[in-house]
This record gives sequence, C-alpha cells and structure tokens, in this order.
Amino acid sequence: MVLFLFLVIALVVVVGAVTLAVVGGGESAALPEAAPERFTDPLPVDRPLRRADVDAVRFPTTLRGYHMGEVDDVLGRVGAELAERDARIAELEAALAGAQATAVAGPALLEGYDRGPREAAAGDKAEGTAQALDQKGDDGR
Repeated sequence: MVLFLFLVIALVVVVGAVTLAVVGGGESAALPEAAPERFTDPLPVDRPLRRADVDAVRFPTTLRGYHMGEVDDVLGRVGAELAERDARIAELEAALAGAQATAVAGPALLEGYDRGPREAAAGDKAEGTAQALDQKGDDGR
C-alpha cells in the first residue's frame, strides 16, 4: 500500500512539473512558440526558368500535406513559362521554315521582280539567243 501511495504522489508531481513547464514558463518558457513555416518562392523573376530552379522548389508541409495555394501558384508560374516558351519555339520554327523555303526556291523565286525593265528585256533576249543556238545544235548543223 505504501508503494501504491508513493507511485500516485510521483505521478502527480511529474504531471504538475510538465504542466508548469509547458504552460506557465513565462518569458523563459521551456517550449517557445514555433514560427510557422512559410513558403519563400525561389523562382527567378528576371530570367526564364531552368530545370535547377524547379528542382530547388521545396514546399512546407502541414498536417495534411502541402499548402494547396502555394503549390497552385508555383504550378501556374511554371505553366505560364512553358506556354510562353512553346509559343516562342513555334514562332522560330515558322520563321525557319519560311527561310528554308526561300533558300530552296533560290533566286528563281524572285527572278522577274528584282530586275528593271531594261535588264528584263536584255535577259529575255539572251535567253532567246541561247535557245536558238541549242536548236541549231540539235539539227546537226
């Protein structure tokens, strides 16, 4: 019976000490109030995103996972950057295809447009002379 009474008194003392340490510590409390975790956006604003930037993103966790608003903000930013990058790639590919089409057609594409009237007439006369010489060569003369 003495042992039981000793255990009850020890239990009350321990519970009382823990309660005082947690609740009534004043300025020098044993358990200071923890600052809540806040998300600091590490994504750069002055340049396009890189893979390392996205890899460096770490979200603070809560009781049930991540803060949905913070995750949505970062995913929205990444999505906007990807859409902008895709539009720029499509624009550059269209410009490249146009330049390649012009290069394949070559000067013949603009042949009649870049010469003046005298040059066009001289060119037509030279072509007629060349055709006449070819016909003479085909006749065997």
